[in-house]
Amino acid sequence: MIYHQIRIAMKPDVPADKVEHALDLLRQLGRELDAVEFFLVGRDIGGEFDYGAMYALKDVDAYRTYMYAPLHRRIDAVGLPLVADMISQDLTDDPDPEIGAKIAQVHADRFADHPELLELVEDLGSYQGSGVPAKGESA
Repeated sequence: MIYHQIRIAMKPDVPADKVEHALDLLRQLGRELDAVEFFLVGRDIGGEFDYGAMYALKDVDAYRTYMYAPLHRRIDAVGLPLVADMISQDLTDDPDPEIGAKIAQVHADRFADHPELLELVEDLGSYQGSGVPAKGESA
């Protein structure tokens, strides 16, 4: 199982209705994508982030399906311009010693396949974690 989590701090001037729309899209992704075993979208308590989302995915194939879902790409286009800072994290019990490299490859492939996504990420104040572009890519 892979637990993929994002934590986001919103830009201070973002209208509440735009934030709610982005959060609704995150919830829709969890409800509608078969690759998601379970999910949670809500407020991030006790840190510098405002909101978070967590998706449980059975394996790296489900992870790739999740990352490449058209709705996920739409969420990036709608949500990332609202975000000041973001962190992406993965927790897994997969015994494969290469699972970290496989997860990183999903992200590298996605940035290569969607250069416009890389531009959105470059506009963030900070972006850390498992989804950060690999060396040789800018962000």
